[in-house]
Amino acid sequence: MDLDAFRWLLTDAGQQLLAAAVEAGDDSLATQTRLRRTAEPEHVAAAITQATLRVKAREKFADFADRMYFTPDGLEQATRLRVADHRAARLVASSARTMIDLGCGIGGDLIAASRAGLTCAGVDLDPVRVEVARANLAALDLPGAVEVSDATTLDPSPFDVAFADPARRGARGRTFDVDDWTPPWSFVERLLSRDACVKVAPGIPHDLVPHGVEAEWVSDHGDVKEAALWSGRLATTDRRATVIGTTGLATLTDEDAPALGDGVDVRPVGAYLYEPDGAVIRAGLVTAVAAGVNGGLVDEHIAYVTSDESFRTPFARGYRVVAELPYREKQLRAALRERGIGRLTIKKRGVDIVPEQLRKRLDLHGEDEATIVLTRVAGSGVVLLVQPF
Repeated sequence: MDLDAFRWLLTDAGQQLLAAAVEAGDDSLATQTRLRRTAEPEHVAAAITQATLRVKAREKFADFADRMYFTPDGLEQATRLRVADHRAARLVASSARTMIDLGCGIGGDLIAASRAGLTCAGVDLDPVRVEVARANLAALDLPGAVEVSDATTLDPSPFDVAFADPARRGARGRTFDVDDWTPPWSFVERLLSRDACVKVAPGIPHDLVPHGVEAEWVSDHGDVKEAALWSGRLATTDRRATVIGTTGLATLTDEDAPALGDGVDVRPVGAYLYEPDGAVIRAGLVTAVAAGVNGGLVDEHIAYVTSDESFRTPFARGYRVVAELPYREKQLRAALRERGIGRLTIKKRGVDIVPEQLRKRLDLHGEDEATIVLTRVAGSGVVLLVQPF
């Protein structure tokens, strides 16, 4: 996005054009032609881009999106508001009063921190992202300062907490090599020697987390969105799983997870099966779910929990086990057809099966709907017919 075109968009004339683009609701050639009758092509392009991105941003920013500004890459990297609000609440609970965002992007985390009452400042290398972040704070009537600067050259010590969200996308797309992050992993390690929080990819290996740093995996309505590393006085445990759902927020830590064999064992499949939330699995806290439902694991290496008791838990999806079906495909097809199953949800873990391909091969045409789980129990493949509850 062109910086001058974006700045023009913030003028009275630019706001009128943006409103017209939002009202049009599309980026068709007819809409572009009509808007160009009263504005320059680069201004029309900027307005249509913002109108389009606002629609996409509603998933992350809800109603705030309709007043905010974005860049395509900035929106992709931005933390969704519910997750950012959780992080800001943790900072406030730690008695932090000031925060610097080292690489603030379009300002998503700045918005959450400012809404929580923190005094915030943000820096970014990209002048466009800085202008967008500044405009977002103003659009939401929030205090905060944003400047163009290289985060790796700044001293964050005047602030209670430093936050960073390194970009994990290079010229060839998303990168999983921490040394290719911007700023790189060496900067993250230095930052984590003080009171800091760093947003990282949820796939970060446990052995990469520095000693004394808390790793928190966060899911939002069942989808694992990120991991965050908390250091200094902000670290309160080694590993944490936080799940955000319709009823609020819940969290587990490694202190809730007994070692396998110490109150939680591998056991036969009982009346109920539990599928732990992805954040729980990433954090390695599956035994905490097992302990919470008075159950055990179906296999030492598989993240399914079983119990003879029915529990509602925010940390897992529960299923009633209806029957065990044949594992061989021909016999499985016959068993499902006998039950009149036509629409089939296939869940799997620990077995080399592609659900879409299996569903096609089963070729079911019944009137009923069912869910099956393909997994390993005590090292052997099994198929469980289950009913969500």
